[in-house]
Amino acid sequence: SLKMASDSPESLMTLCTDYCLRNLEGTLCYLLDNETLRLHPDIFLPSEICDKLVNEYVELVKTDSIFEPHESFFTLFSDPRSTRLARIHLREQIVQDQDLEAIRKQDLVELYLTNCEKLTAKSLQTLVSFSHTLISLSLFGCCNIFYEEENPGGCEDDCLVNPTRQVLVKDFTFEGFSRLRFLNLGRLIEGVNVETLLRPLASLAALDLSGIQLNDVGFLTQWKDSLVSLVLYNMDLSEEHIQVIAQLRKLRHLDISRDHLSSYYKFKLTRRVLNLFVENLVNLTSLDISGHTMLENCTIPSMEEKMGQTSIEPAKSSIAPFRGLKRPLQFLGLFETSLCRLTHIPAYKVSGDKNEEQVLNAIEAYTEHRPEITSRAINLLFDIARIERCSQLLRALQLVITALKCHKDDKNIQVTGSAALFYLTNSEYRMEQSVKLRRQVIQVVLNGMESYQEVTVQRNCCLTLCNFSIPEELEFQYRRVNELLLNILNQSRQDESIQRIAVHLCNALVCQVDNDHKEAVGKMGFVMTMLKLIQKKLADKTCDQVMEFSWSALWNITDETPDNCEMFLNYSGMKLFLECLKEFPEKQELHRNMLGLLGNVAEVKELRPQLMTSQFIGVFSNLLESKADGIEVSYNACGVLSHIMFDGPEAWGICEPHREEVVKRMWAAIQSWDINSRRNINYRSFEPILRLLPQGISPVSQHWATWALYNLVSVYPDKYCPLLIKEGGIPLLKDMIKMASARQETKEMARKVIEHCSNFKEENMDTSR
Repeated sequence: SLKMASDSPESLMTLCTDYCLRNLEGTLCYLLDNETLRLHPDIFLPSEICDKLVNEYVELVKTDSIFEPHESFFTLFSDPRSTRLARIHLREQIVQDQDLEAIRKQDLVELYLTNCEKLTAKSLQTLVSFSHTLISLSLFGCCNIFYEEENPGGCEDDCLVNPTRQVLVKDFTFEGFSRLRFLNLGRLIEGVNVETLLRPLASLAALDLSGIQLNDVGFLTQWKDSLVSLVLYNMDLSEEHIQVIAQLRKLRHLDISRDHLSSYYKFKLTRRVLNLFVENLVNLTSLDISGHTMLENCTIPSMEEKMGQTSIEPAKSSIAPFRGLKRPLQFLGLFETSLCRLTHIPAYKVSGDKNEEQVLNAIEAYTEHRPEITSRAINLLFDIARIERCSQLLRALQLVITALKCHKDDKNIQVTGSAALFYLTNSEYRMEQSVKLRRQVIQVVLNGMESYQEVTVQRNCCLTLCNFSIPEELEFQYRRVNELLLNILNQSRQDESIQRIAVHLCNALVCQVDNDHKEAVGKMGFVMTMLKLIQKKLADKTCDQVMEFSWSALWNITDETPDNCEMFLNYSGMKLFLECLKEFPEKQELHRNMLGLLGNVAEVKELRPQLMTSQFIGVFSNLLESKADGIEVSYNACGVLSHIMFDGPEAWGICEPHREEVVKRMWAAIQSWDINSRRNINYRSFEPILRLLPQGISPVSQHWATWALYNLVSVYPDKYCPLLIKEGGIPLLKDMIKMASARQETKEMARKVIEHCSNFKEENMDTSR
């Protein structure tokens, strides 16, 4: 019943269901008194649609943190005249007594309640409403459904002293459930008399008693002519149990597997027991004996075992008792037994730990109801993905995604699953993965980060995100992923490695994205978070990757985003800039990142007055002579000053240094740069540079802008010639050449830029007819 992760496109039905559930008010419903959902009176939906709505709703509540559950959702299905339900699967905390009560008039055929711990004995009474139609019922892990609240005092005041006590209901049976054929009572609470409970059922076909301890199972023989599937996972077996099972001759599926770590276990599987099953259960197609220790040798001699090609023919079986099978089994569970490593196993599908196929079969078979086994199987898959190459990548990914979704709150599965995902999504597997599948991976990774503050899960999830193209592949969850990363970085106690990865991801996420994205992330507290990290590193006198990435992230997020530039100044960014410069005078990359950011701040006219102090101008002027990171630091310092000069002499509100002196140093710096320098910078737009061309107030700013354009179109013509042409740079350069105030060398350079672009245009003209 588990919904598997899929790689094929969503059906129209699924897309419509998803849309309606996310927009109930705008589609199927209206709000009564601003709080209760009501179905529009002209809506009539068949069970095919209603079942899908309910099952998808449960899935969304469980796996999508943005999806808001509705108090009154189940009341939409209270009237069978407008909405029909037939087969529904409800899970965990999502469902409460009143939800089942709301749909009690429906003629349910199939009802799966899995780990619904909030259901109490009130829901047992509701089940009776479905008794005449119900064919299939699961109460797996509904540990409180046989408890009712008993109020001992009865009076108001006394209730405060004696809160309600939980009392076990002993008188409920499946009397009247005349059509019930399939029943799962897995992990039923101790104290319920299973035999009495089940006796009224006339012809059970499938029964699951996982995790229940019964010394006497003789009552099972009342269904020996109808029972085709029996699951006794983790039941303490004895010779009596085996004798009873051998009488259930119609069985096609038998599961007596166990978790070998769960408890001390006296029973040992012998050759005789397996022989007994093979001889008596002639219809058997599926058998699970995982976790059992074999008391005596069930295998054939090893010389014979190694001979010939691997075969699933019973006659060649390495497990002696299975030589008596008429045909190979469809499934044989041998997980955590020594038998799975044998050569000839007479089954089409085997769960075990020998190889990738067996491990994937184990994850597939045990995910829904046995997370304790599944986490160990995923751990084996992790080793395979890490050490060897996965040959069934798609299946492996789908199974891990499904397990992580299904067990969002299981720490072991979250740890092993997130680790396996890291190896399954790395670059060597990239070509085999569709956009849809990679998006599903991102969703479960973010779920894990949300649910677990645990270091290992957080680290695994962050590392897995590094396997994706950022920001492109994360854009569909852009806000959520940023919030989660900022949340990690704002925690008071931090793991060094997670901090480093998270800052790297934050930096990548704000690189090359639209300004509205940057503004949104700025409003989430991005600037403040980065400055806090810088402050912390400064206090420790440490300039590491976190420090450099944090400045780089600030450089990216302030690019053409005035609001974020203003935030940087308001949160004492300049003070930190000066302190870092003083503390780390030799750190070239740090200087480049800091000045790149200040270049962005200087582009905002309203903020430039805040840079107009003797101290700041003095620092920028001195950095003109810097040889750090090639020309980058000097270039950026000159860029900052070019924008300040552009405001004219009247904006120069300081005595020291003199404006003319700084201008002279700027000319000297520009003339010292190599025009063919390869660059460590990325322009999405030339607008901030182009605005310095049509003006006569600061010829040096004009020259800096022209030099920048000439360098970029010479060294990277394919990228920057089209950008300059598109943004109208050529007419601006032509106009500048006519200006009297422009310096001769600037005009010469401008002509070369125009020439470069026209040559590029001619070379790239499409001449094909």
